Amino acid sequence: MKFTFYHNNINVLDLDKSLAFYREALGLEEVRRVEKPDFTLVYLGDGTTPHSLELTWLRGRTEPYNLGENEFHLAFHVDDYAAAHEKHKEMGCICFENEAMGIYFIADPDGYWLEIVPADRD
Repeated sequence: MKFTFYHNNINVLDLDKSLAFYREALGLEEVRRVEKPDFTLVYLGDGTTPHSLELTWLRGRTEPYNLGENEFHLAFHVDDYAAAHEKHKEMGCICFENEAMGIYFIADPDGYWLEIVPADRD
């Protein structure tokens, strides 16, 4: 028996705002959508890997999600770290930098942290 990664899920409060953020900040594009009476699922892909990010939007929800201590994150390799850092700085979404490790984090509209790592690092 072998398991492989398929997708990660996060719940979002404003689907349009989140879609715009993930498109602008990370270049992720919608690859699939599931509409149900009470919720919408939108799967985002990077166009390179088969892994996707599933955004779940619950109709009628108005309260922000409790992310606890937000001790989890998704990580993205980027081929031009300096350009990505400048773009995210201009967007105002950098929430933490670790210069010693050569990484930084951005926060999406719901407060989820996303790690940005140079592609030449493991």
